[in-house]
Amino acid sequence: MIRALVILVGLLTAMPSHAVQPDEILDDPVLEQRAREISKEVRCLVCRNESIDDSSAGLARDLRLLVRERILAGDTDGEVKRFLVERYGEFVLLNPPFNLGNLVIWLSGPVVLLLGAMGAAVYLRGQRKEPAVPESPLTPEEKAEVERLLRD
Repeated sequence: MIRALVILVGLLTAMPSHAVQPDEILDDPVLEQRAREISKEVRCLVCRNESIDDSSAGLARDLRLLVRERILAGDTDGEVKRFLVERYGEFVLLNPPFNLGNLVIWLSGPVVLLLGAMGAAVYLRGQRKEPAVPESPLTPEEKAEVERLLRD
């Protein structure tokens, strides 16, 4: 019981850890907040599905410093992201924009889901069918046999 309580308290008080080091933080809190927001949208190229804000990889640190450098140079958020995309490709963004270049990636999930649903519907529909019973009328001899059996 106590162990479960300790685990529950640990889960409830857990805070997301950020890998940003104290020497990376900008002096201006407004600029630092911008850098954090951009960093949350940029993929760590080492960790793959983690933002550079959360990653402790060396390349993520380099990217965080690059983002802050571009902000200090006067770039807008969009310009910083464009700079990173030009340098590393759209993969660097955790949420890449929808365009013709990545249309297949964006549509493959819904298409596979739709195909799976259609396959399941066809399968289940086939399972519901009752076995076919031949509907051939009884011959006069068979009718007589049935009547004889019923009388006995």
